[in-house]
Amino acid sequence: MGIYTTLPEELREVDVIIVGGGATGCVVASRLADADPELSILVIERGKNNFRAPAVNNPVLWRDNYYPQYFPNDQRVSFHKAVKEEQLGDRESIVVVANTLGGGSSINLMMYTRAQRCDYDSWNTEGWSTEDLLPYLRRFETYHGQSGKDYHGYQGPIHVSDGPFRSMKAEDEFVAAMEEVGFPEAEDLQDFESVGVARGRKYVSPEGQRQDVAHTYLHPRLQDGKHPNLHVLVESQVLKVLFEDGRACGVEYRANPIMQSEPSGGVVKAKKLVVLSCGALGSPAILERSSIGDADVLRRAGVGETPIVNLPGVGHDYQDHNMSIYGYKSDLTPDATTDAIHAGQADVTTLLESKDKILGWNGIDAWSKLRPTSAEIDTLGPAFRNAWDKDFKDPSKPLIAGMLITGLLGDRSLAPPGQYFCMGFYTAYPYSRGYVHITGPGIDDPLEFKTGYLTDKHDLDLKAQIWAYKTQREVARRMSVYQGELPHMHPEFPPGSKASLVSGAPEKGSGGKESIEYSAEDDAAIEKWIRKNMTTCWHGIGTCKMAPREQLGVVDKSLGVYGVSGLKVADLSIVPENVCANTMSTALAIGEKAADIFIGELGLGSQ
Repeated sequence: MGIYTTLPEELREVDVIIVGGGATGCVVASRLADADPELSILVIERGKNNFRAPAVNNPVLWRDNYYPQYFPNDQRVSFHKAVKEEQLGDRESIVVVANTLGGGSSINLMMYTRAQRCDYDSWNTEGWSTEDLLPYLRRFETYHGQSGKDYHGYQGPIHVSDGPFRSMKAEDEFVAAMEEVGFPEAEDLQDFESVGVARGRKYVSPEGQRQDVAHTYLHPRLQDGKHPNLHVLVESQVLKVLFEDGRACGVEYRANPIMQSEPSGGVVKAKKLVVLSCGALGSPAILERSSIGDADVLRRAGVGETPIVNLPGVGHDYQDHNMSIYGYKSDLTPDATTDAIHAGQADVTTLLESKDKILGWNGIDAWSKLRPTSAEIDTLGPAFRNAWDKDFKDPSKPLIAGMLITGLLGDRSLAPPGQYFCMGFYTAYPYSRGYVHITGPGIDDPLEFKTGYLTDKHDLDLKAQIWAYKTQREVARRMSVYQGELPHMHPEFPPGSKASLVSGAPEKGSGGKESIEYSAEDDAAIEKWIRKNMTTCWHGIGTCKMAPREQLGVVDKSLGVYGVSGLKVADLSIVPENVCANTMSTALAIGEKAADIFIGELGLGSQ
């Protein structure tokens, strides 16, 4: 395979350098390699190779990529600490990003969710509407759901299926409880229009293999003998992009010292193009170290007095879906949750040897896109009503996305052994914004990173989360597997509150059909809990956004960085407005669209 941990001397100059071997970068590299066998391509990835890594390939073991239990010393993420933020209970939020080939597609929870039609249309960029992106959204997938839908793809490299295992009792009850609360089951929640609840498919093959982009795009081409022009350097970090006369001409890199004890690195020249694909925290940092960004930021960081390009939008407008996770006790059987596996109590060797079907399960079988009723909107106050009337006129635009997690997703040290389920609900279109900037010229200088969660002027994001808490709790109480709340994963309500938690198993049939009444004091308790516990959804976007330069844009509609030539950004950092979906489908569509743009500009013809 053309995968290296040390760069061969003959690859010190190539045609195209792609910095970042994540979801988008792997797509771009693969499509360029297909377009012209004479075009030499080098992908530089800071993390390790993911080929046939058990925690990558087997969906139920996804947690081992974050906190290794079964495969020691094989962590595939890195942790970014934000600054202390008063509105978050003076917490320093932790945001996890992938540190492996395949990027987020190798470590995410594999939920197949798509944006709404109004989402891509809101980008207001020529060539990037939903109709423009639909061919790319279809190109990458082989959809194993209902056939004949022209908005799905059926011949792509990535399989979308139910996988070999589902926890049907929990799934059925979640869907039924959602319907009882007022959210109908949608035939296909990923048709760009529907809202409600649905049984979900995953980026998992019918046989149970994770469909990460390295294994579906990159590795096959590295092994088929038909792409000698495609090369991958792993465990290597790019410091900055190099320029000659305003044109990107290469990069400076080093071996990742966390993974390699022997220092190495240097310069790789690019004859035609450099593409940054390092995500919402990585790409702006490389631009700033390359002297592209806000002049004041660069001056404070010691990069230089005069930037190559004064581009204030770099690192600005960080967005993320804000997620809160709530835990519940259940009477599900041990084989119907992920608890034994994620608690380190499973015989994973035997599971792997027997190819147990549960290995092909991500623990999430149903999810939702939800809109409150008009009466519920009024309870959130006049500012929320004004924002709703202005921004949510489209009946296909949800406020909240939510999912059923069949197992405990949280701190297990605070929960007794048992079987659990969780509700994870995130704000689809947060108003709050943060930023990320370098503090020095080196890779090891820390980032100044502010999430900005819950900083919008009228607390609209907070109010959305309060509504989400009350909604998900009504759903949980209507599921017969419900056995009460996990106290540390819920607000602490005042004594005598009608919203008090259920400490033990409710009497049979007493899960509750009447909605809980919440007082002003209860709302204050919910707000306090959210501020201290709400977290990332690992969906960072917007820090190199595609927009006009005067609107703090960083790249144009062809993904070119303003003020220089030969430099592109292709990853989720270019997304200017949020989408009501987990972000993998958008990252893949960006990759396919970017590849077509670059193929055209390089004169390689069309696919």
